[in-house]
Amino acid sequence: MVTKNKQYLLYGGSGHAKVIAECIEANHELVGGVFDDNPDSKGLKNLPFLGEYKIKNHNHPLIVAIGDNKIRKMIVEEVKNLFGSICHPSSCISPTVKIGEGTVVFHNVILQVDCVVGSHVILNSGASIDHECSLGDFVHISPKATLCGNVKVGEGTQIGAGATILPGIRIGNWATIGAGAVIIRDVPDFAIVVGNPGRIIRYYEPANNKFWPFGESIRTK
Repeated sequence: MVTKNKQYLLYGGSGHAKVIAECIEANHELVGGVFDDNPDSKGLKNLPFLGEYKIKNHNHPLIVAIGDNKIRKMIVEEVKNLFGSICHPSSCISPTVKIGEGTVVFHNVILQVDCVVGSHVILNSGASIDHECSLGDFVHISPKATLCGNVKVGEGTQIGAGATILPGIRIGNWATIGAGAVIIRDVPDFAIVVGNPGRIIRYYEPANNKFWPFGESIRTK
């Protein structure tokens, strides 16, 4: 009996999509084509370019291959279709881990026991997620970032490359943790945190594209 390989579709034709395509191929699956709404886009080399996304119903799992968390969420909410997830075979994932739809797990990621990963999350190359961590939807954990045990990360938050989050820390929604930051205390929604130890430098709410300096309450804006 011949087994048919699963065929994925990608939405987005950037460098991020190239990595996802390699993850799919490393699993001996197929990339059926690439959508991109950018009129200047030519898609990805050696993959069918399908142009602007117009298909509302299809039988192939779609991955939104866009690194920007805000844009990825906007597209997901507009498309509302069948989504697929992919994990690179070099990743080390506990069988107790739960992973939502549309999530991508790149090369050499570690996901330890009882982690819960939301939908449309990016776990980038070499990220380490220890036991009982919880990641909300549309989170991006950048390369070589380390989350110690029992860390909670809210929706849309970006953890920068090489950042370290100490055990039990709670990070709010749509926060940004800078590259190399060391987070030793909880982080509120929309906060931008840099340094070692991490300190809030300002706030940014992506829904309204607004910044606030540190010290001003975002609740009254």
